[in-house]
Amino acid sequence: MFRFCSLIVALLILGCSTDALQEDVNILENSLASKEVVIDNVIACAALNQNNENISVFFYPRPGVTNIQYFETENTDVDKNDLENYSVVIKPLQNVFNGYLQKFEVSASEEKWAIVAFDENGKTHLSNPIRLKQFSKPTEYLPQNLSVAESSSSPIFNWEDGRHDDTKIYFQVISDSQNNLISGTYTFDKTFQFYNLDNVVLNITKGTPNPLAVGSSNNITLMAVSEDNWVNMIAEKQFTIN
Repeated sequence: MFRFCSLIVALLILGCSTDALQEDVNILENSLASKEVVIDNVIACAALNQNNENISVFFYPRPGVTNIQYFETENTDVDKNDLENYSVVIKPLQNVFNGYLQKFEVSASEEKWAIVAFDENGKTHLSNPIRLKQFSKPTEYLPQNLSVAESSSSPIFNWEDGRHDDTKIYFQVISDSQNNLISGTYTFDKTFQFYNLDNVVLNITKGTPNPLAVGSSNNITLMAVSEDNWVNMIAEKQFTIN
């Protein structure tokens, strides 16, 4: 009887130790132990979905990256730069623009800070902290704020902000009728001409895209992103090259 009780106690201790170890590993700072870390080297942002109350955390997975993970804090009443405040949240990856971008779709009952991480070339790369603002600044969907001035294969896109006035950068994706990304660019300006890079401050396009073919049906997706990586506005519009 004594041996049996001792065995039970030992198993309970082992189980508790395993749970504690797992919890320890799930804290972002602890999961980075002995790894070389690169801060601010994952392009990521988050937006409230239009048709449900979930949040899409978008990011650009550079070719060949592995161990993609999503971390978040319990709330915003913490130091966003202290990695001990972030715990892993297991969610499936979803493709955006047929995998050129990806996202985690999460739900949260309160606002939080979030970080996307992945491994590349033996290093772990982290995004800047993303402020989830699904309640204080829900993402607006305003296609009417976006205009397309078509000019052969080099259309010009112009837009206006919605009611949020703290946008710092604009992300433009031009995609084809099969939702394949043709170009992905960032500007500080509220205008972009395909494929003129004069005012582009960040470019995730692979190579130089072909001119848009006459008669082709295409789409522009615009995201207005605040300094803390929350998407204030999304505007989408189809256009045809004449």
